[in-house]
Amino acid sequence: MMDALFSTWSTSRPLRLSDKLWRIHWPVLLTACLLAGIGTATLYSVSGGSFQPWAERHTLRFLVMLGIVVAMATVRLDVWMKLAYPAYLAALAMLALVPFVGSEALGAKRWIDVGPISFQPSELMKLALVAALARFYFQLPPEKFGKPQYVLVPLAMIGVPVFLTMQQPDLGSACLFIALGLALMFLAGVPLRYFALGGLIAIASLPVIWSGMHDYQKRRVEVFINPGMDPLGSGYHITQSKIALGAGGVAGKGFMQGTQSQLDFVPEKHTDFIASIIGEEWGFKGMLALIAIYALLILMMMIMAQRCENRFARLAIAGSATTFFLYVFFNLAMVTGLVPVVGIPLPLVSYGGTSMTTLMLGLGLAMSAYVHGRADRR
Repeated sequence: MMDALFSTWSTSRPLRLSDKLWRIHWPVLLTACLLAGIGTATLYSVSGGSFQPWAERHTLRFLVMLGIVVAMATVRLDVWMKLAYPAYLAALAMLALVPFVGSEALGAKRWIDVGPISFQPSELMKLALVAALARFYFQLPPEKFGKPQYVLVPLAMIGVPVFLTMQQPDLGSACLFIALGLALMFLAGVPLRYFALGGLIAIASLPVIWSGMHDYQKRRVEVFINPGMDPLGSGYHITQSKIALGAGGVAGKGFMQGTQSQLDFVPEKHTDFIASIIGEEWGFKGMLALIAIYALLILMMMIMAQRCENRFARLAIAGSATTFFLYVFFNLAMVTGLVPVVGIPLPLVSYGGTSMTTLMLGLGLAMSAYVHGRADRR
């Protein structure tokens, strides 16, 4: 069965290495390099004009991952398809282990330490979820997409990691799993009536969801509604973030001239709230430019997906693009106070090894899909 499933590639002429490298969408990688460069410059600024402790590591991690992306692009797509379900199950197992072996920080267990290396299984699950759902819809005939039993399977694939992540607790990752999974179902072609029904169920379930939230999560929602209720406690992050963004004005204060960052008023300025620093130093124009770069990256990736004739390839690329979009949306909405603080970094700009690894591996999967799954494949 597996041989028949992947026969699309077995009957195609193998691509030479030079062909594979030529087929890589280099403008996407150059855009990713630009974003990483913005991250390096901003981390240099928030460190007071030093590459230590964040800017140098950020740059080295990106360069290593960039090499891995290029290497992944040369791997046949059927390899990633065969690994999709095992990777998903492995990520589930790691999520299940977090409450027992995870390291605790700020009242939550989200990290697993393996010697000197720490990683966040919920980040790796985002990539695994994309690959697993793409594999599921590749195997499923389109006429079955609207049948209830075949809608429940992907919902379960989304629901299990959401449940495990909420045990850590990690509301931000849980929300991202839901949004990412539903987006992939929509892109695959699941009928809209299921999304309408799901929306009604979600609204009706709000009281149950609220009662199941932890006290600090409820506090974040209350502060989101009224930031002034606790400006020195739960509301401190968003209050200082808004001050930084407002202080930047239209043109910004200039590189390394932001008082909110240089005087350490903005918490987590190198990770979740790095966009506040960019807004203070480069102003409204700088933020628009940053958003435009992300929009260009996502648009190019969606065009890549359209050029692929294989459903797994299309969904893998679209899933990676959607992951970037959701990271950007939630992060910028968080730093501007449009959503509660959920702890989602700005992709390729924020400091963080696990998130960068996940995003770059997703980019590598997308490049492999584009190289081997394009409509002009001979």
